[in-house]
Amino acid sequence: MQIWQIVLVIVIVLAIVIGNLVLLRLSAKSEFKHSVSSSSRQKRETKKP
Repeated sequence: MQIWQIVLVIVIVLAIVIGNLVLLRLSAKSEFKHSVSSSSRQKRETKKP
């Protein structure tokens, strides 16, 4: 293999690893709303007068 091919492979692998770490860090900071389960929806609908 040529030197530039080895360098290119290393750069691509590092880009993937760094991208995944950044994505993981951003997803850890964001808050996700919990979805309401279907059983609690049914309880609300049946309690209506």
